[in-house]
Amino acid sequence: MASLLAFYAFALGAIVGSFLNVVIHRYPREESLVFPGSHCPHCNAPIRWYDNIPILSFAILRGRCRACRAPIAIRYVLVELANALFYLAIFLRTGVTFVFPLVAAIVSMIIVLIFIDADIQILPDVIDLPGIVIGIIIGATQAGLRVSDMTLSSTLIDSVAGAVIGASVLLAIALTYRLVRKIEGMGLGDVKMMAMLGATVGWEPLFGLLVLASVAGAIIGAIVASRSGQGMQAALPFGVFLGFGALAIIFFGPTLWSWYLALLPR
Repeated sequence: MASLLAFYAFALGAIVGSFLNVVIHRYPREESLVFPGSHCPHCNAPIRWYDNIPILSFAILRGRCRACRAPIAIRYVLVELANALFYLAIFLRTGVTFVFPLVAAIVSMIIVLIFIDADIQILPDVIDLPGIVIGIIIGATQAGLRVSDMTLSSTLIDSVAGAVIGASVLLAIALTYRLVRKIEGMGLGDVKMMAMLGATVGWEPLFGLLVLASVAGAIIGAIVASRSGQGMQAALPFGVFLGFGALAIIFFGPTLWSWYLALLPR
């Protein structure tokens, strides 16, 4: 029975991942998420149901449209597979409880934010703001106290403090950067996303989350700056790194903390 439920969690994650692909593709283009139905972006041929099975159809079609044989972006199957694996990982930690849909929703939101920010450097309020509410619900229901091996807010106060502190820190950084450099270095979307993440994990892990995001951003930023020829003026979607940092903290927080403590001199 447990194995069957785990499979259902994986399958649900893949199905939801398929919808996430629709959001990731259509939101930046300001297209409806409902109409028209799924179609090839190259030839506009409608995608039949048997060619729209998450993960499996990509493998069966060998990554190409059945109608025009144009390549299907690998991103589609990666999003489906990633969301499916995350749902499975969540289920293995929460079981069939009210915590599962809450954390699953947050993880799916983070995935969408990562890809949309990477595409158009915008973090939509329609995702950030509901995410803050869900994060607070996680804290209010004390979900963090009932889930092992995951980093989640454990009380309402912890969740609200995480949202406020997270948003305040990024807002302070953004205002300071604008004051010193006379240009905008970080948008309010990053601030709202940080509030969402803080509400989800609580205030204590925020430092580690910011360190992970900043280090990853600095490394990738240096590579982008050197290759683009724009130097430090090269635009970098910080929400991408906040998202990856948050996923690392949520699923591997205790392990990462143990590694950090092991590095400290004794």
